[in-house]
Amino acid sequence: MPGGRRIAAVTDAHFDVTAGECLALVGESGCGKSVLASALLGLLPANAQATGRASLGDLDLVSADERTLARTVRGRLIGLIPQSPAAHLTPVRTVRAQLAETISALTGVRGRAAVRAATESAAVRAAFPLGHLDRHPHQLSGGLAQRAATALALVGDTPLLLADEPTTGLDRDLVEHTVDELRRHVDGGSGRALLMITHDLAAAERVADRVAVMYAGRIVELADADAFFGATGPRHPYSRGLLRALPDRDFVPIPGMPPELGDLPDGCAFAPRCERVTNACAALPPITGTVACHHPHVPEGIRARPEEDIRA
Repeated sequence: MPGGRRIAAVTDAHFDVTAGECLALVGESGCGKSVLASALLGLLPANAQATGRASLGDLDLVSADERTLARTVRGRLIGLIPQSPAAHLTPVRTVRAQLAETISALTGVRGRAAVRAATESAAVRAAFPLGHLDRHPHQLSGGLAQRAATALALVGDTPLLLADEPTTGLDRDLVEHTVDELRRHVDGGSGRALLMITHDLAAAERVADRVAVMYAGRIVELADADAFFGATGPRHPYSRGLLRALPDRDFVPIPGMPPELGDLPDGCAFAPRCERVTNACAALPPITGTVACHHPHVPEGIRARPEEDIRA
């Protein structure tokens, strides 16, 4: 709340992630994706407030106290691959020591040889080189720190894995290895789920079952991944702009810049950048079905409502 102002970083975030599913949450920097992740784990700054309900089984994560979050949720019910892994690794301990401690705490593996074997197996799973296990975090590149954080997050095989930009600093081969390993976390009838926050739409296409698109703190579209990335395409103009900006598509950037969360317009936040804008966009669009837009794109063969019957 800079200067005493209250800023809504995330609003209208309605979605679910079911067992065996990967939901990719995408959007430009500053739209609120990481704030949402922090809210789920009770990691918001002290001056921040979260309201609503986020259910994990019978537990409401939003109202849970710190003791419950620390002893029951973090690492046991929800694993986290953080956006800034170096800041989450203990600086005075080697990667091996941190992995071994996590393995002992979460899996019950005991004995020096067994823990060592499990530690090296966890490193291989995240493509972390065994020759670097005895290094401290400050001795790692950004990509290696990312892989160390991924190895730590995967140890507990948690019911929900929350991966916040898990491919940052990785080359394309390692991106594919990482997202494939994340996909294996939810496959095979394990009952586990993955919420992946990412800028990397190619990674999202490779791993996701559904895609949620966030703009200016609001989820504006929720779509099946095959339709979103396929011939049907997304319905919200912002979502379509994200895809068009990819190098292997039109490579055309979305004009303009996202608004400041503390200075949002009264109506549709995307309207100043949208090629489909009309007077109706001066009002906040309702969430209709799976898209929050006055003038969403309509797949061919489906008749539009009168207010949707416009062309880009």
